[in-house]
Amino acid sequence: MSIAPGLLSLLSPRSIVLIGASTHPEKLGYGIARNLVQSGYPGRIYFLSQRSGELFGHPLYRHLAELPETPDLAILSLAAEQTPAALNACAEKGIPAAIIVSSGFRESGQDGAALERACLEIAHAAGMRLLGPNCIGILDTHLPLDTTFLQPPMPLKGKIAFLSQSGAFCAALMDWARQQGIGFSRVISLGNQADLKESDFLPLLSQQPENKVIVLYLESLKDGERFLLAAREASRRLPLLVLKAGRSPGGQKAAASHTGALATDDALFDAAFEWAGILRVADGEQLIRCAHAFEALPPLAGRRIAILTNAGGPAVLAADALERHGLQLATFQPQTLQALQALLPPAAALHNPVDMLASASPQTYAQALAVLLADPGVDGLLVIIPPPPMYPAEAVSEALLPLIQPMPKPLGIVLMGGDQVAEARRRFLQTGIPVYSFPEQAAEVLGMLARRQEHITRPELPAMAHSLADPELIAALEAAPSGWVEAGLLARLLESLQIPTLPLRLARHAAEVREQARQIGFPLVMKIASPHILHKSELGGVVLNIQSEEMAVQAFEQMMARVRAQMPQAVLEGVFLQRQVSGGREVILGGLRQASLGPFVLFGSGGVEVEARRDIAFAYAPLSLDQAEALLRRTWAGRSLWGFRDQPPLDHRAVLRALVNLSSFLAEFRRVAEFEINPLYVLPQGMYALDARLRLE
Repeated sequence: MSIAPGLLSLLSPRSIVLIGASTHPEKLGYGIARNLVQSGYPGRIYFLSQRSGELFGHPLYRHLAELPETPDLAILSLAAEQTPAALNACAEKGIPAAIIVSSGFRESGQDGAALERACLEIAHAAGMRLLGPNCIGILDTHLPLDTTFLQPPMPLKGKIAFLSQSGAFCAALMDWARQQGIGFSRVISLGNQADLKESDFLPLLSQQPENKVIVLYLESLKDGERFLLAAREASRRLPLLVLKAGRSPGGQKAAASHTGALATDDALFDAAFEWAGILRVADGEQLIRCAHAFEALPPLAGRRIAILTNAGGPAVLAADALERHGLQLATFQPQTLQALQALLPPAAALHNPVDMLASASPQTYAQALAVLLADPGVDGLLVIIPPPPMYPAEAVSEALLPLIQPMPKPLGIVLMGGDQVAEARRRFLQTGIPVYSFPEQAAEVLGMLARRQEHITRPELPAMAHSLADPELIAALEAAPSGWVEAGLLARLLESLQIPTLPLRLARHAAEVREQARQIGFPLVMKIASPHILHKSELGGVVLNIQSEEMAVQAFEQMMARVRAQMPQAVLEGVFLQRQVSGGREVILGGLRQASLGPFVLFGSGGVEVEARRDIAFAYAPLSLDQAEALLRRTWAGRSLWGFRDQPPLDHRAVLRALVNLSSFLAEFRRVAEFEINPLYVLPQGMYALDARLRLE
């Protein structure tokens, strides 16, 4: 993905004009002017104000025409209603980029939205790029540059690039990170994103050498599909960490199908982030903790971790935490065990976790760490330092520092305690080495490093595209009205996707029930036939194991009466009869298109267990065969297809083909709102779609 035009003028301007500079300390225009000057920005600065005189040693201009040059960047700190005219003057001057820090736009109501649209139209007409409105601007600790109105000092210099949809969260996180000794390379507050969005910045940020990790705070995504494509490309270069707010499904609309009901926005974001290689975190503290690890630690080659400690309790906590994060205890080489045996007292635990006992000296810590670092079967280490009873903790830190500068393998250093380990913590942080208060935090970070390494070493497998080659079918789907697709067209689509079906026979009265049952054979299944009823089982609209014509007629009469009593307004066309199959398992195969993010597939336990068991998983479409298998193995229903206990394997290959074909259709045909096959009945050889529904936008 190419770098958006105008971004270099915004992020690396040679000259800046602040429109709305103020000599009053309580005004935003004063804070921005102060920070521009005090940040040490090396370019030229111009201030526009209704007053004359000077501000921070710079003359105040009244009009853009008075400036000796055309600045690269304009910062507008004006009332919302004054902003369009000022932006238009910038456009006429030929300024290529602007930041609007003011509020009072779309976030404030219809009048503000109209002002925002006016600003966007001006920018588009002039080819100008716009950041904001309603943002705090940008910070760059390497240039350096501070266009914000925040109180000094600037963030510490670091290699973490930060994109945020919230200015307040942005300011709070920078302040907290500074307290932890963690710095940033560049901070960008996005505001209302009238023009520039996350997807515009990711290509550039991921290619800049001063950035080692990109972190994002998101509340929503305006251009989800474009963002995911940009993130997928950027994540091959740098780690991407996202804190996505809004996990609650409170705003979820009611959905008709099981697929729609199960597809909470949060579940879809998780699937989309996984596809794009984005690592999602739960809170701001975890965001900074993991970002610092990616900035400071080397890559984790595998999942084999050694634990080194002087106490048993913390080692147990660490082992539990490693397992929770998908890591495993390393098995030591014989020479490692021999070296540890020669070094440690007889009562020490030599096998992973290594417990050196409370008497371990700083030198013993260092020597044991050196032994573990040399073991080729150890990918990373978790070193736990409680307040040592015999030695000060800072003595341990001084003994370890020469071994881990530079750090040969990722280390999670845990300093458990408060005042007794404060000096040791300060010494590690002073050298840029992350430290953690509890083993669980270190294990979480190592787990993130492992996920990142697996993402970048996984080959980029193209999805196996299944095109709807039948032009008549494509035309019929395009011409179909919005809503639920009729059965005949749906059957043609399933055939095209290579998903076999069992024929459904419609019977409208008892005589037809008897005749159709005789032709199908027994046992058979009866289902209510109505365009108004989607979840048939809930109304008693499904009867299984019908063994004779008499049972079929009786079931028909009872079903019609039962359903009519519960839904008197529904049109009942009769019943569907279908051959009953056995010896397999019911699963659900589904898909949908989320308005912003795009297409998803769903797989899990099917039939009446769908919402009760909630054994489901989502993936972003389209899928390759490997990705489809990974989706299956995330569910119990999927894993069971390979067989379990005394149950034979089922035809997982057929299910994989169906998943790939369905995912390609969902990615290709954009009118799909919901598509559900439930149940898909999987046999040892083959499978059948026993019920399906498709809703088009």
